[in-house]
Amino acid sequence: MSRYRALFRTPEFTPLFLTGAAHTAAQTVAGLGLATLVFRVTGSPFLSALALFGPSLAQLLGATTLLSAADRLPPRAALSGIALLFALGTAVLAIPALPTWAVFVILLAEGLAASLGGGVRYGLLNEVLPREEYLLGRSVTNMATGACQIGGFATGGLLVALLSPRGTVLAGAGLYLAAALVARLGLGARPPRAAGRPSVAETWRTNGRLLTVPARRRAYLALWVPNGLIVGCESLFVPYDPERAGLLFACGALGMLAGDTTIGRFVPARLRERIRFPLQALLAAPFLLFALDPVLPLALLLVTVSAVGYGASLLHQEKLMTLVPEELSGHALGLHTSGMLALQGVSAALAGTLAQYTSPRTGMVLLALASLMVTFLLARAEAKEEERGTRDRKPGSALSRL
Repeated sequence: MSRYRALFRTPEFTPLFLTGAAHTAAQTVAGLGLATLVFRVTGSPFLSALALFGPSLAQLLGATTLLSAADRLPPRAALSGIALLFALGTAVLAIPALPTWAVFVILLAEGLAASLGGGVRYGLLNEVLPREEYLLGRSVTNMATGACQIGGFATGGLLVALLSPRGTVLAGAGLYLAAALVARLGLGARPPRAAGRPSVAETWRTNGRLLTVPARRRAYLALWVPNGLIVGCESLFVPYDPERAGLLFACGALGMLAGDTTIGRFVPARLRERIRFPLQALLAAPFLLFALDPVLPLALLLVTVSAVGYGASLLHQEKLMTLVPEELSGHALGLHTSGMLALQGVSAALAGTLAQYTSPRTGMVLLALASLMVTFLLARAEAKEEERGTRDRKPGSALSRL
């Protein structure tokens, strides 16, 4: 526990932590309210899933156009400005009789802003903490994400029942405003991490530089695809059980909290490399049992156990950061966040489509199977590369004589 206390004694870590926590709480509360509102108005599982996770689709566009700004803007101004934009946009979403197309235009704009915010936030975290403390710091922020999602979805479910979906969306807007104030008043005025002007061309150049190395490319795929497909499963909670969706989301957040706590605090470094892919497989396996139409208590247990597997993302991030130059840390982490959220949005759209033509339960099972397959292929590719590297380093090989 002393290591956790040391983190919070680090200058600027606490306000950065609180900013991220408020942002996550706002996202969960507003997202649940909006997804419920859209489902009640349209009756469409596809549009409901898209309302909850659709802004993530815009991350892909932001990652290819805006991401070079992550290391080229003052972090405090960028974080407070993005949170304020979310507060205003979310408040507009609560306007009565707002057309559905206008809802998704606003969500698109928020997604573009979020693609930049992830790089700024986690690049600043990498700057505030020594590199060897990054995994612990990210573990704590992920734990806060899990706790805020538990509280956010539980609170959102209560607000939907006691007030209305529209009132729940407004509560989320208020939390975004709180995040903007904490960032503005709590963070110090730091200069940008990199010189030069952000541009689309620079974004493309740096993305290409990061993705040309096979080990980095594999780390990104491991961070993006298996997790994204499971988020697609979770995006079907509202059409799967509209009255208990908040409870399902809260159990998922509880499992994620448990996984991040265990990986960040208790798993020794010598074991981390071995368990990355097996832990990630745990994400998908429990969802296969939804084929049996489990009763609610079993469904809640399956969702909780599955979400423990999200702890594997910490291990893949740690691997990625050993492969990335420090001056590109903000861009690299922003690319991870944007790609991850973009795949979540794609998976939510795919899940909604599958549910539309089959059922929410069938959509969950199919996406879980796909996630398991991708995890297996990535683990196999890494094992083969390590085997080749070991063979090349044996005495007598050409590489050993260089």
